[in-house]
Order: sequence, then C-alpha cells, then structure tokens
Amino acid sequence: MAQSTSSVITLNVNGEKRTLPVDHRTTLLDALRERLDLTGTKKGCDQGQCGACTVLIDGRRAVSCLQLAVAAEGREITTIEGLADGDQLHPVQQAFLDLDGFQCGYCTPGQICSALAVIEEHAAGWPSAATTDVRPEAGVPPLTADEIRERMSGNLCRCGAYVSIVQAVARAAGVETAQAAPALPQQGRTEEGTAA
Repeated sequence: MAQSTSSVITLNVNGEKRTLPVDHRTTLLDALRERLDLTGTKKGCDQGQCGACTVLIDGRRAVSCLQLAVAAEGREITTIEGLADGDQLHPVQQAFLDLDGFQCGYCTPGQICSALAVIEEHAAGWPSAATTDVRPEAGVPPLTADEIRERMSGNLCRCGAYVSIVQAVARAAGVETAQAAPALPQQGRTEEGTAA
C-alpha cells in the first residue's frame, strides 16, 4: 500500500494556529506565502544562501526555504507580520525605518527577523566568529560593528544598505554607537587632502 505524500498540519504562526493540507515536500516558505498569504517573508535564492526568507522558529532564526512545513508543526513561527503590535512597530522595525536600513526593501523582512535573533544571541553571550575572547569568564562581548556584520552575514542586501543595517541593529540593541568601518582614502588625493 502506497503511503500518502500529503498531510493536514497545524502551524502556530504569529500566535495563531493555522490548519492546512500540504504536500510533504512543501517548504515552510511556500506554505507561508502561497497557502497562508503571509507574503512578507520573501523568496530570494530558494537555496538558503541569501536570508531573504528568514523567520523565527521557537525564537531562533531559520531560512524558511530549507525548512519543510511538516517539520515546523508544533513550533512557534514568527514572521515579519507578527512583530508589530497593531500600529506600533517593533523597535527593530522602527530602527530600520529611522536609519534607512533598506533601499528596495525586498531583503528587509529577513534582515529584521535576523536582527531580532542577533540581539537575543548577543545578549545571551553567544560568541561569533568576530568575537576576540570567547572564554566564558570574558562575559558578553561588546556589540561592535564588526560583531553585527559577522552576526548578520547570512543576510544579503543587493542594494548595499549594509552601513544603515548595522546602525539599525546597534540602535535596536541599545548600543550607543557601532564602530564604523574606517573611511577609504579618496583616489587622487594626498594625505593633506590636496590633489595629487
């Protein structure tokens, strides 16, 4: 007897239980966008490389294009649509808006979901590849621009709004200033600023 290739599942999305039939091969991304009309989560590369489809699953970030919908049953899923409280934006959303952490906006939902997780991971003391002292006794590393860039590196922005994204994450995390990358010298100028 052949096994069924579909199931009826219940997903807990943004605090609401949603029941839907899905083919077992349906990704969480496709279930969210095509079956539940939650189109804020974007389909970018569909290979887990760009981060445009990032959502939070049980508070941790996940690329929804690589997650099967059936595997997400019983877990807490948060999409960009579930962050605001009515007309009140989440502080991370507000920081992205205030600091122009977007251009075309396509990657922004995934960037914001990742930023939420980055702030939580950092506050919990999780090191990153940019953390210089990973000893437990060193405590939580400062949330520098380098730390933010490393922690957000799974999210690509083809418009290149990275400087503003780093600033937005820093503001949302309550970091007074994220260290900016050093300015590159202008071509054709000497150190004194006169033309070469």
